[in-house]
Amino acid sequence: MTTQQPDKTLDLIIIGGGINGCGIARDAAGRGLSVRLVEMNDLASATSSASTKLFHGGLRYLEYFEFRLVREALLEREVLLKAMPHISWPMRFVLPYHKDMRFEAETPASRLLSRIMPWMKGRRPGWMIRLGLFLYDSLGGRQILPGATTLDLRGTAEGAPLQDRFETAFEYSDCWVEDSRLVVLNARDAAARGADIMLGTRLVRAEQADGLWRVTTEDRETGETRTHQARMLINAAGPWVGDIITGKLRSNMPDRVRLVRGSHIVTPRLYDHDKCYFFQGEDGRIIFAIPYETDFTLIGTTDADHDDPSVAPVCTPAEQTYLLDFANRYFKRQLTDADVVWTYSGVRQLHDDGAKSATAATRDYTLKVDATAGAPVLHVFGGKITTYRRLAESAMDKVGTVFDGLPGPWTAGVALPGGDFPVDGFDALVARLQQAAPFLAPRQARRLVRAYGTDAFDVVGDATSLADMGQDFGAGLTAREVAWLMRHEFARRADDIVWRRSKLGLRMGPDQIAALQDWIRAQDTAMPAAAE
Repeated sequence: MTTQQPDKTLDLIIIGGGINGCGIARDAAGRGLSVRLVEMNDLASATSSASTKLFHGGLRYLEYFEFRLVREALLEREVLLKAMPHISWPMRFVLPYHKDMRFEAETPASRLLSRIMPWMKGRRPGWMIRLGLFLYDSLGGRQILPGATTLDLRGTAEGAPLQDRFETAFEYSDCWVEDSRLVVLNARDAAARGADIMLGTRLVRAEQADGLWRVTTEDRETGETRTHQARMLINAAGPWVGDIITGKLRSNMPDRVRLVRGSHIVTPRLYDHDKCYFFQGEDGRIIFAIPYETDFTLIGTTDADHDDPSVAPVCTPAEQTYLLDFANRYFKRQLTDADVVWTYSGVRQLHDDGAKSATAATRDYTLKVDATAGAPVLHVFGGKITTYRRLAESAMDKVGTVFDGLPGPWTAGVALPGGDFPVDGFDALVARLQQAAPFLAPRQARRLVRAYGTDAFDVVGDATSLADMGQDFGAGLTAREVAWLMRHEFARRADDIVWRRSKLGLRMGPDQIAALQDWIRAQDTAMPAAAE
C-alpha cells in the first residue's frame, strides 16, 4: 500500500457526498474556492436517495411553529423548479377530511389549543385545516404553483380510489424531486466549476498541522492512502456526522446528533390520476401516497429512532405493516404484504434538540464552526432536501468568515446540468428529442428527458437507430447511456445506475443487473471526474 503526499493546499475538504455536501461543493467552487469532496461510497448512497422525493414546505411543521423553516422551504420550491424542470415538477396534494382528524400529540399547536379550546379534545376541524392551508399558501410567495382549494370527492377521479366515507378533501400544491439525481447534478456542476469529487474514498483521520487540516483518506478498492491539506474542513457526513466529530476529529463539542429512520413501501399503481394523497392517522401522524415511476405508488414515511449509523436502515416488518394499515384506512383496495414490490429506508441525521419523539425532532438545519484546535471545521446538522441550496448559502456565510473577500450568493436562478429549459417546456423538449431520434419509443424519450433534460441529446449522441445505442440491458437502458453515466455522472457500478442515477432496478431482474455489472467491469476506462 502506497501513500500519496499532498499535491497542494486546498481551501476546503468536504466529507460527505449527499445533498448537503454536494450542494456546498457546488456553491463553494462557483465562488472560486478550491474544493475536494470525499465520499466513502457513491453519491447519494444513504439518506439523499431514500427520501420521500418531495420538495415541500412541510405543512405539518406549522403545528410545531417552525415558521422560518416552512417559509424558507416554500420560497425555495419555485427557485428550484426553475433550476431543474427535468427532475422536479409541481404536484397537487389531496388531503381527505374526516371528523376524527387530530393534531399530532404534544405539538406546540396542540398544547396551545388544548388550553384555549379544550372542548375540541385534540380534534382538527375543517375550518382549521383550511386556515392552515391559507397560511401555507401565504408564507411562500407563490408565482407558479396554484393555491389551495376545497374538493368534493363524490364522483371524481380523486375520490374513486378512496373509501366512500370520504366526501370532502382539501387540495394544495407542493413539488416532486428526483432526490438522488439532484445530488448527482450538484456534483456534476461542482466538478465543472473545478471541484474534485472523490468517491469510494474513506476518511481515515484528520489532524491539525501548522494551522491546516491534514487529512488522510483510503481508496476502498485499491487500499491506496492519500494525504490532503486544506485550510478548512466541512463535515457533511450525514448519519455519520457525529462519528466524525467524536471519532476522526476527537472533538468534545457538546452538540449531538439524533438519527431518525424513515421507511417507505412501493406497490403497483393504486389509482389513475397524477395527484398525491396526504393521509392523517389516528395517532396524528401523516403519510403520503404518491404516483411513482409511472407504474407504481410510493407510500411513506415512518419516523423511528435509529441508534447506529453503521447498521444499514431497512424497512422492518412492523414498519411495513404500519404503512399498509395506514393506507388501508383510506383506500378501498385493501393492501397486503403481497402488494409490496420494494421497500427502502433512510436515516435522517437531525440536530438533537431534546424532543420526546422522533416525529417531534426538528427538521431545521444547524451549522456549527469549531476552531478551538486552530484550523476551522464546519459541522452540518440536519436539513431538508428542499432547503439544501439555502443551507449551502448559510454554510458559505460561515466559510466567508475564514476566507475574506468571497463573492456573494450566486446559485439562485442558475440551472443545474440539463435544466436549461422553461418550467413548462418538458413536453416540447420530449417532442424535440423524438424528432431528433425518431427510433426512440415515446416512453423511452420521456424517461431520458426526465433524467437528463437537455443533456438527453448528448446521451443519444449521433445514434440513428436503437442498434446504435448498443446493448439493451433491460427497461430501455442501453450501453450508450451507461457509458455516458460513467463518463459524466461518476457511475462505477450497476447499483449506482439502476438505483441512484435511475430507478430502473424496479423493472430489471437480477440477471439483467448482473449482466450490466459484467459490462461495466469489462470497460477499460476508469471512472473519470465529470467532464463538461
